[in-house]
Amino acid sequence: MIERVWQERRPQHPRDALYIQATRLRKALRADGQLTEGFELIRKRGGYVLAIDELCVDTARFRALVRQAQQEARAGDTETALGRYARALELWRGEPLSDVRTAWAESTRVALRREHREALVGSTELYLRAGRHEECLPQLHWLSEMHPFDEKVTGLLMLALHRGGRQADALDCFQLLRLRMIDLLGCEPGPELRSLHERILARDPRLRLGSAYATSA
Repeated sequence: MIERVWQERRPQHPRDALYIQATRLRKALRADGQLTEGFELIRKRGGYVLAIDELCVDTARFRALVRQAQQEARAGDTETALGRYARALELWRGEPLSDVRTAWAESTRVALRREHREALVGSTELYLRAGRHEECLPQLHWLSEMHPFDEKVTGLLMLALHRGGRQADALDCFQLLRLRMIDLLGCEPGPELRSLHERILARDPRLRLGSAYATSA
């Protein structure tokens, strides 16, 4: 715990500092039993154990809801899956572990951001499958800003714009990504995104189908 929380910025007396933090945590847990039901900080020889009902942790609830949404999507229950994704994404309230600056915290943040991105992409694909492309545009624009080199996200945004009658905007998305990749990475977008670009140029009627991102001919 000392290593994960403080790493090289340890206080002068790390065990004493940890004891103080643990005491504060125990008081906070006792102060509002309704909000902290399912949490118990137990002192054991040599340290502490935080006993937790897994589903009282937002990360565990998020993952459980995403798994259920994925199962429902595979079963063809798009609307229920979308509702489940929405509940999962509501649990995301900003940067995880924002006040902890250690290697462990950063690797955890990276992993959680990846899960968040995958949940947003999964829900977006379902919106497109259901023909609700206008509803997913705000989160697609946000995703595109957060992941400017993500070809999957760019493809979904292009498809949503195209289905909304905004062909020029869809084509602009491709060109913006292409120029960015050439300038900063020295490469072109992959064949799947290039194929989607060509099909939008050709106004391929099959892009109007309910499948989210079917770029094959």
